Amino acid sequence: MGFNCGIVGLPNVGKSTLFNALTQSAAADAQNYPFCTIEPNTGRVVVPDETLLKLAAVDNSEKIIPTQLEIVDIAGLVRGASTGEGLGNKFLGNILQTDAIIHVVRCFENDDIVHVNGKIDPLSDIETIETELALADLESLDKQIKNLTKKAHGNDKDAIKLLADAEIIRTNLSSGIPARKVDVDAKPFNLLTAKPVIYVCNVDEASAASGNEFSNRVVEKYGATNPVLIISSKIEMEIAQITDPTERKMFLNDLGLTQSGLDQVIKTGYETLGLQTFYTVGPKEAHAWTITRGMTAPQAAGKIHTDFERGFIRAEIITPADYLEYGGEVKVKEAGKMRTVGRDYVMQPGDICHFLFNV
Repeated sequence: MGFNCGIVGLPNVGKSTLFNALTQSAAADAQNYPFCTIEPNTGRVVVPDETLLKLAAVDNSEKIIPTQLEIVDIAGLVRGASTGEGLGNKFLGNILQTDAIIHVVRCFENDDIVHVNGKIDPLSDIETIETELALADLESLDKQIKNLTKKAHGNDKDAIKLLADAEIIRTNLSSGIPARKVDVDAKPFNLLTAKPVIYVCNVDEASAASGNEFSNRVVEKYGATNPVLIISSKIEMEIAQITDPTERKMFLNDLGLTQSGLDQVIKTGYETLGLQTFYTVGPKEAHAWTITRGMTAPQAAGKIHTDFERGFIRAEIITPADYLEYGGEVKVKEAGKMRTVGRDYVMQPGDICHFLFNV
C-alpha cells in the first residue's frame, strides 16, 4: 500500500464526480495492474510507474505489484458537522483514517447545480470546512487534556509534556490556526487539522489549463503554504473513457494539459507526505514499495516484513539505471556495480534492494 487520501468538500462541489473520474481512469489505464473498489466510496488506484514495468521486463517477472493510492470519497460536509449535522461523526471518523486530505473546492458556475450556500465563494467554502474540522479537534483536545491533567497531577513526565503541547495546539486552534501549522508535535493527538491538505479547485472545462477568477483566489490565499491543483472533474471523466495511452496523451495536449488530474494528485501526494519508492525485483515478482524519505535500510526492510527489520544484517543495493543497462542482478554484480550497505544506510529513491536477515 502506498498512501491514502480522503476527498472532502461541501455538497455539490464535484467531489464524487472527481472520485469516480480518478478511480475509473485508473481502472482504464491499469493494463496488468490490479484495481479494486473496496467499498462504494473507497477505491484503490495504481501509482503509474514506468521504471517498475521496465525492471519487470528485464526479469520477465510473473507478477507486477505497483504501489497504490487509496482514495476515500467522504460524505459532503455541512455546517455543524462537528456537532453531528449531516453524517457528522461518520464523516469525521473517515477523515481520521487518511494520511492526507484532498479538499475539493467549487470554482465553476452552473445554474443547474445549486450551491449549498447560494453563491460561488471558494474562500468561504474552505473556511466552513476548516472551521468544522477545528471545532471537532477542539472537542477532542478538551477530552484529552482532561485525561492528561489527571496524569500530570501524578507527576507523569510524559503526560506533563503532552499536556503542554495540547494546550498550545488548543490555543492556536481557538485562533483559527490548524494543528499542522503549530510548532509542536501534533501526532500523539490524532487531530483532523494536523493532516496535510491538498486543495483541488474544480473548474469548468475551459479553465482547466490556466484556472479562473475563483481558483486564482484560492491560489493567492493558500498557494504559498499548501499545494493547490487546478482540475476539471468533467475533463477527468472524459479521460477515464480513453483506454489508449497515446490517445489519452493527445487528448490532454489538445486541451493544453501536460498531465491528468490523477497524475497531479499522486505526484503532489508523494511530495506532500515526503514519500519515495524502492523496488524488489525477480522472476516471480517485481514489487514497488512506498516509504518515507529518510528511512534507513532496516526500516525499509520492515515494510516487507517485520522479521526483515528485526533480523537485518545488510542490504544489497542496485540503481535502476545499472539494472537496466547490465540486464539484471547477476550481470550488475559481475560488473561490480552492486553495493552492500549496513544499518545506517539511508534509502535513496528507486533503490533496488535485496535484504539479508537472520531471525
